[in-house]
Amino acid sequence: MKLIVGLGNPGRKYRDTKHNVGFICVDAYASKHGLNFTFDKKFQADIYKAQSFILLKPQTYMNLSGISVRSCLEYFNINHKDILVIHDDLDLPLSKLRLRYQGSDGGHKGLRSIFSSLENADIKRVKFGIGKHPDIEVKNYVLSKFRKAEIPEVKKSVERTVEVIEDFINNVSFTNIMNTYN
Repeated sequence: MKLIVGLGNPGRKYRDTKHNVGFICVDAYASKHGLNFTFDKKFQADIYKAQSFILLKPQTYMNLSGISVRSCLEYFNINHKDILVIHDDLDLPLSKLRLRYQGSDGGHKGLRSIFSSLENADIKRVKFGIGKHPDIEVKNYVLSKFRKAEIPEVKKSVERTVEVIEDFINNVSFTNIMNTYN
């Protein structure tokens, strides 16, 4: 069983923000395949469960994402090597994708929560670049929406991330996925 986690914050207020790019990518995969999420209280998440994979959008707010991920992982007895987390990354240029299977949280509080909840297990991830703005405080920047001019580029990277999810679900080796999309 594979677990694909899109990180973000719940609620309309955060819906199309840079910090919610994980939700955006998982939603795009679900939309492409006609899948619908339901809220599951025991996981504190919106979830879609198929026979071979689960899509998860924690509704705990970003900084507590690990609670949702851990409860899903334990309930379905999923190995941490079968988790893919999709999240925003300030240190990458807008729409740049970087796939990793180990490393630090890089200051990302959602990843920090997951690492803490899973005792620092190595987790495969898609880092989706959102860039930085030198004149905007980080908190305000990540919670802002993409500018109209940025949307076409963002959409292309969302589509590429959907392809990553498809390859991951179809058991393509993560090394091969990294070589294709990095």
